Amino acid sequence: MSNIAKIMPASMVDGEGVRVSVYISGCSFHCTGCYNASIWDFNKGTPCSDVLIQEIMTLLDHDYIQGLSILGGEPLQNIELTRQLVRAVRENFGHRKDIWLWSGYMIEWILHSPYAQLLDEIDVLIDGPFVQSLYRHHLKFRGSLNQRIHYLTKKGAPFE
Repeated sequence: MSNIAKIMPASMVDGEGVRVSVYISGCSFHCTGCYNASIWDFNKGTPCSDVLIQEIMTLLDHDYIQGLSILGGEPLQNIELTRQLVRAVRENFGHRKDIWLWSGYMIEWILHSPYAQLLDEIDVLIDGPFVQSLYRHHLKFRGSLNQRIHYLTKKGAPFE
């Protein structure tokens, strides 16, 4: 069973607009200087349940909430929970809510992995590991220069 480390019901820093941010526990990358090092442990946080997923859907069910942001830890290292969240958003809201996902894996790797199909269901991917020497405080939605923002759908693109 996968754990959720934290849920932020109204974040304005994890993507465009006001968002529900879900931080999934566990990451094996252990990037030096990682902002979320406290949730590298896969056992950190609360075990996910249908009730918790429904609570997240309830948080999303407001007109002022633009979408869901999935962060970690490393969401792809807890792929079943990540898929469950994405599936729940699409079943409850279709594409009225956008989905942003942060991963230390590069999109080139994801495209040739068992996780590739997930890219068809999300709107924005921020990829790449955090590299402390490339950290810049002014970067929007990312921590280091090597990380890239991939707008996968028109829904996710800025300035619609």
